[in-house]
Amino acid sequence: MQPCTTVTSIAAPVAIKDVDTDMIIPAQFLTSISRVGFGPNLFVRLRNSRPDFYQNQARFQGTQVLIADSNFGCGSSREHAVWALLGAGIRVVIAPSFADIFSGNSAKNGLLLVTLPESDVHGLLREASERDLKLTVDLAKQKVRADDGREWDFAYDPFRKHCLLHGLDDLDYLRSHLDSITIKKAELRTNWFYSSLVPNR
Repeated sequence: MQPCTTVTSIAAPVAIKDVDTDMIIPAQFLTSISRVGFGPNLFVRLRNSRPDFYQNQARFQGTQVLIADSNFGCGSSREHAVWALLGAGIRVVIAPSFADIFSGNSAKNGLLLVTLPESDVHGLLREASERDLKLTVDLAKQKVRADDGREWDFAYDPFRKHCLLHGLDDLDYLRSHLDSITIKKAELRTNWFYSSLVPNR
């Protein structure tokens, strides 16, 4: 998993409430369990039906930051939605709120979700629609900085922060503690109570 530390990018607006996972990546494109190959079909229906959608504007090409409205990522539990965003180069999504399962999938796959107050997000959505709004998202400091110096603090789970900063998924995190786990297992083997419960371990 690619580490997520500091991301600086022109932010692209998706001013739609309740963007569900089928809007992010429609079901007909879920033809693989691999994490790669979904980026080209990100928001394909919105892109094809709305000429002013951010993907149809040259100034947003290569963007790594999305600003979205509330309840982003609702709907099904498909991880493909996160894979599609990452595959299209998106590293950060800023919104007032996110669907719970989507939040879990994002943290485990390296997509940073930043929750800010609704009034602030709506202001940023307007700005991003009207001008090139460059944002820097600093996970270590848990801050979002605008190009004019404004800053917003955001909360983030300490465990997930550690994993994202170091590019660790859940299995990688366990592997990073393998030496400590091995030592602890050896200590437990010498404990008569543990050995009586698990004699063959």
